[in-house]
Amino acid sequence: MQEYSTPQQLELPADATLVDAVLENAARTPDHVIFTRKVDGRWAPVTTKEFATEVSALAAGLVASGVQPGDRVGLMSKTRYEWTLCDYAIWRAGAVTVPIYETSSAEQVQWNLGDSGAVAVIVESAAHEATFREVQDQLPDVKHAWQIDAGGLEELAAAGRDVPAADLDARTRTLKADSLATIIYTSGTTGRPKGCELTHHNLLGVGRSAGVVMPQVFNAQGSTLMFLPLAHVFGRFVQVACVETQARMGHTADIKNLLPDLASFQPTFLLSVPRVFEKVYNSAKAKAHGDGKGKIFDAAEATAIAYSQALDSGGAGPLLKLKHGLFDKLVYGKLRAAMGGKVEYSFSGGAPLGARLGHFFRGIGVTIIEGYGLTETSAPATYSPPDKLKIGTVGRPGPGVSIRIADDGEIMIKGENVFRGYWHNEAATREVLESDGWFHSGDIGELDSDGYLKITGRKKELIVTAGGKNVAPAVLEDRLRAHPIVSQCMVVGDQRPFIGCLVTLDAESLPGWLKAQGKDESMSIASASEDPDVQAEIQKAVDEANKAVSKAEAIRKFTILPVDWTEEGGQMTPSLKLKRSVVMKEFASEVDALYGGPVS
Repeated sequence: MQEYSTPQQLELPADATLVDAVLENAARTPDHVIFTRKVDGRWAPVTTKEFATEVSALAAGLVASGVQPGDRVGLMSKTRYEWTLCDYAIWRAGAVTVPIYETSSAEQVQWNLGDSGAVAVIVESAAHEATFREVQDQLPDVKHAWQIDAGGLEELAAAGRDVPAADLDARTRTLKADSLATIIYTSGTTGRPKGCELTHHNLLGVGRSAGVVMPQVFNAQGSTLMFLPLAHVFGRFVQVACVETQARMGHTADIKNLLPDLASFQPTFLLSVPRVFEKVYNSAKAKAHGDGKGKIFDAAEATAIAYSQALDSGGAGPLLKLKHGLFDKLVYGKLRAAMGGKVEYSFSGGAPLGARLGHFFRGIGVTIIEGYGLTETSAPATYSPPDKLKIGTVGRPGPGVSIRIADDGEIMIKGENVFRGYWHNEAATREVLESDGWFHSGDIGELDSDGYLKITGRKKELIVTAGGKNVAPAVLEDRLRAHPIVSQCMVVGDQRPFIGCLVTLDAESLPGWLKAQGKDESMSIASASEDPDVQAEIQKAVDEANKAVSKAEAIRKFTILPVDWTEEGGQMTPSLKLKRSVVMKEFASEVDALYGGPVS
């Protein structure tokens, strides 16, 4: 058994809450711009004073509408300024936020609101309101529904005009550090989503610690453009960290317009998931090869990786520095410009990034800080300060956090960031939370001698072949997804004689690759999946991935599917995690075909 702990670096008072920073920021630095919001296509500043005023106005409206201390209020919206505004207003009113993904179905909306016992809901659009209305008759406790796009927030603020400031302050004082702040329902890769109870202390702890451990990222001069869902704990953690440290934050839900938004906003740091970094890299590489500049890009890539690796072993030599400087002008500067031109750091979470991409991005001047955590750990349980990075790991435990590797390899976590349990589900809580506070993550990993954690797989996703070989699919899948024309992949082989794999093609990168091969770039995904040259290219990618594992763990057969897996299709969660059970059910015949029939 391995274990590593990081000492606590800050103490939270018993009466500390998430609302404190909103009010204190407004009192101390009222003119500091803490948000920039899109208004008529342009970025408009929002000062700490303005934010506090808007938060209080909405909170007063909630109080006037009958929302009581501890009541749950649903929040269903895309990533936008109003999401953050409503979140803090709900807390200011002494209530609890229940985030709902904006892509949720009526059944999911009913579950989140009904299971949490919500008394009200704030929705973004007419479509969201229509989804709620489908199940409204099954939610008798929900007395109010306000629609942001239809002036619902203005209506709410108007309702609270007669609420005395003293009454609102008294309501906020009903909160303590151990008060429930939010119930976040897990994405539900299997079964019904469970509601994770996170307290003000949970979120404050990780938010304030980020400023202590990474002051070069989270500070009053820093800025980020949020495009991940705020319904997800990862985005929520960064939102809290920005408010606590006064880092400027913008919002956008229009991923198709992300590059122009980055160019105009010019953030100093970003947060994303590995798939986004893979697509940035793959798209740049595919474009370079398609434009006849493939050799230059490949040389620049090798130089960036070598330069980053040299940073961990005394620094680059004169020749490597010279090559790196040349490629910075030819290649790296253009890649940074695509991210706004000022990005120095980026956070990656949700899955392992892989050492290759970590070194590539640091080599071009964008240090990716990997972290590890779950909804149950208020997002980050581990992360690395930028100046103590160990690429290929997800960092060390955060302040006040302990990591233990159980005898079966499972990662266990203990600390003030760990949730207090699942909402109204004691049985599920007992399954993962020991009486002494240790949380069973369900992930498999290992700690090195310096306390850095490496994720090697999911306990429930471990594949046991018919020959008894345990295989963690993440290692193979990470490498395979690195290929430009691969979108998603899933390693299979449980109770089978060997390891196989299902592969989907990337619709964005495929045309450029086809054109470079002298083939019809308008070829459909379905046709490409059967094309001999595409099959041969995927075989090369499989061979490269297999270099990371033993022969018994290697992929021996694969099949390319004629469709991709998406959130809309139900195979991916909103946070871009693969729903393995769904894929196994939908593509059971394709899996069976790899082995000549079903498990006997």
